[in-house]
Amino acid sequence: MAINEDGQERDRLMRMAESVDSRSREAASQVAQVLALAVRALRLPTAAVFMLPLPFIAVTALVSVTGGGAGRIIGLVLTVAMLLVSAVFWGRRHRIQQAVDDPDRLASELAIMISLSDRTGETRTVFAQITGGGWQVFSRLKGLWNAAGMTGRWIDDVSDLRRARYFAPPKIGTTIAVTMAALWLIPISMVVCLGVVIAKVAGTL
Repeated sequence: MAINEDGQERDRLMRMAESVDSRSREAASQVAQVLALAVRALRLPTAAVFMLPLPFIAVTALVSVTGGGAGRIIGLVLTVAMLLVSAVFWGRRHRIQQAVDDPDRLASELAIMISLSDRTGETRTVFAQITGGGWQVFSRLKGLWNAAGMTGRWIDDVSDLRRARYFAPPKIGTTIAVTMAALWLIPISMVVCLGVVIAKVAGTL
């Protein structure tokens, strides 16, 4: 079933890509390579962002479970909230890695994305201005999309592109927001863990 669906997706993309002009194909191909390289370069750093808070979250959970009263409930609620942030970040990381695992297919969807726009030339310009490395690629892409002022209809159409949609609004904004939350979770988890341990030692938990 999965193989059949994969083949149907390829056929659908090929039909949609027939109307894409050569300049859009070239721009999309270049951007796909940049995105694939950025995601590969960030594989280990993003894994570290995910892993670093986990020991502090585990200690918070363990101390909270052995506590009592309102402090126990607060500790467990904080644990669940932190785990939720980590899970959302890991899930988005995984989907973006899947989106770039086939640069050629990503390039095809990006080219289709350009053709769907009422401002084809402007969208190509957005793509042409993507430079830099790391998460700067995603931040700059988000800023350029905001400047381009894409319509709601365009965003709805792009949402059907399983790979390219992660690099267009609104998902690009969600990715940056989730990443910032995951980065903030590192110091927050340390502070929460320290607070719970101190409360346990002081006998207030």
